[in-house]
Amino acid sequence: MLTGKQKQYLKSLAVQLPAYVQIGKEGITESVIDSVEDVLLARELVKVKIHQNSDENIRATAELLASRFDCEIVQIIGRNCVLFKQKEKKSHYELP
Repeated sequence: MLTGKQKQYLKSLAVQLPAYVQIGKEGITESVIDSVEDVLLARELVKVKIHQNSDENIRATAELLASRFDCEIVQIIGRNCVLFKQKEKKSHYELP
C-alpha cells in the first residue's frame, strides 16, 4: 500500500509520461492486458488512457487491472489512470 507522500511523488513523475496503453472501442482485450503487463514489468509506472469512443469506465478498468496485476492505482483523472508496481530488485523508483 502506497502512502500519500509516495503517491504524490509518483503522480509528479506520471505527468510527463505518455499513455503507453490506450483502450479504444474494442474495450479491454487480451492485447491490452498483455500491453499493461509488459509496460509494468519494464517501466513499473504506466499511464492508461481510455479513448472517447470506448464504453469502458475508467474506475472499473483501473480496479480490474490493479487486481489482475497486483499493482497500485496511483491516480485517476478524467479518462486516464496511472498504475504502479515496484520491482523486487533494481527498481527505477526510490519511493520517499
